[in-house]
Amino acid sequence: MDFDRIGSSTRRVQVRFVVIPRGVRFKVEPHPEDKQCRGYICENYGALFRLPDLGPIGANGLANPRDFETPVAWYEDREGTFEQVAKFAGNLWSCEIEHSPLDVVAWHGNYAPYHYDLRRFNTIGSISYDHPDPSIFTVLTSPSGEAGVANCDFAIFPERWLVAENTFRPPWYHRNYMSEYMGLVYGQYDAKEEGFLPGGGSLHNQMSAHGPDLDAFEKASNADLKPQKLEGTMAFMFESRYIIRPTKFAMETSQLQPEYFEVWQRLNKNFGNPK
Repeated sequence: MDFDRIGSSTRRVQVRFVVIPRGVRFKVEPHPEDKQCRGYICENYGALFRLPDLGPIGANGLANPRDFETPVAWYEDREGTFEQVAKFAGNLWSCEIEHSPLDVVAWHGNYAPYHYDLRRFNTIGSISYDHPDPSIFTVLTSPSGEAGVANCDFAIFPERWLVAENTFRPPWYHRNYMSEYMGLVYGQYDAKEEGFLPGGGSLHNQMSAHGPDLDAFEKASNADLKPQKLEGTMAFMFESRYIIRPTKFAMETSQLQPEYFEVWQRLNKNFGNPK
């Protein structure tokens, strides 16, 4: 994520993600004014990420190929003591070398890192009725051999207009065949009024029922269905056909919200009398 700094404040100008292919050596170097560097990482063990098939959408929409950027050729010729860290067989290995590992001048082919500004995403949505499936927010997909499910889909929920009528506009209550890990980059997610903060995440493994909290349900159910602009928000989702198992650290951290399930406890029954 890139920021334009003005004095002690920051103004968001770009929201980017980067894809680093297997075997590529890289270095993460935070801005000099940053005391720490945080972000979300997804390690993909399946097919390479690619753009999803657009089907009836046609040639234009969602993430367009022209907006993905690759680095300009560059190398670093520097002697000294460097630590090189590699991941192999699920473990991290470290060694010291006497020169920068970033000394590769050129290579054949197009196997290179790339990045994308999420603000370039061309959002598709309903302009009549019904909340559309979140697959229309897919930026990249790692397809599997089973139709309809992916090793991993990367989807975003950016600023956009909501104009549907006779429709509950936030995500409906559902349970999926795929697992959903969501994160919030900034702003507020329209299905969670409280508890889902920037930098945090939520996990709903496959077949786990979930949906908007009570406050979001009440707000959306009583809203005047005129055109509404969702602004100042950026959420994302890693959706996978695999069960996601949290680490011991995640289950024991002080930031864990053990009362998360309570956001649905006060929902009332809204069934009418059957005739």
